[in-house]
This record gives sequence, structure tokens and C-alpha cells, in this order.
Amino acid sequence: MVALAAAAAEAGELVSWYNKDGKWRKTPTEQDLEYIDDLHEAAVLAELTTDGHNESIEAAQAHIFVRMARMTLGFVVLLIGIVAIPLPGPGWLIVAAGLTILAKDVAWADRALRYIRRKVPGVPEDGKIPPSTMLLGAAATAAAIGLSIWLL
Repeated sequence: MVALAAAAAEAGELVSWYNKDGKWRKTPTEQDLEYIDDLHEAAVLAELTTDGHNESIEAAQAHIFVRMARMTLGFVVLLIGIVAIPLPGPGWLIVAAGLTILAKDVAWADRALRYIRRKVPGVPEDGKIPPSTMLLGAAATAAAIGLSIWLL
């Protein structure tokens, strides 16, 4: 990881660098590169100890990027849902979808999703909707579509 940051700095790919001392620099110092390496090692160690599926360091490193991509997607969906709340459409449904994506990695999203599930009648806290409820929803949707086609 240190070599990657040093190569990026030499190639001029880093426009500016903000180190842990709170100072902006054009390129990272050796202390900054060591800090990056320590953060990387801590992230890999956390992946190895918290997720039982990573059996090697390479798998743990790959899973870090998967986790970051999932969290980025979750935050994007959540923000789109928040923006869509005052607009016509399924704003709260999009918020719930974003929280569902985030709930695997972020504890506060899981708590918020459980709170929302407690407030919605007919949905159990674990989120598993009974087949009868899904069938009733599908039938109501089909009836509404059929009625709107018939009225046209």
C-alpha cells in the first residue's frame, strides 16, 4: 500500500495530500505513507477477524473493496430517497432500500431499519413479509392496473 501511494505521488496523480497532522502538502511524507500502511493493515485485520468467509489476506483485501462499494451504493440510494421524500413518488421506499443495503455494514442503518419496520403495520421486525401479504399486494396491483386499462 505504501508503494502504491508513493507511485501515485511520483506520477503526480495526487493533487494535494491532507495528512493526519492537519496540513496540506503536494506529496505525502514518509510518516503519512506509514500511517496509510497502518490503516490498511488494520482494515485487513478487521476483515479477517469479523468475517468468517475471508480465509486469506488477499480475500480480506478484496472484501474491503466490496464492502466500500456496497456502502457507497447504500449511501447514494439513501440520499436519493431523502431527496425524493418531498417529491411525488416512493421516497420512503427508496430510503428503506438504502438502509437495507447499508444495514449489512453499518450498525445505525440496521437500527433505523428495525425502527421503520416496527412502525409499518403488517411487517415483522426481521423484514420477512408473509406470502399471503405479498399475494394480496400483487392482487391489488393487478386490479388497479386492470381498472385503469378498462377506464381508458
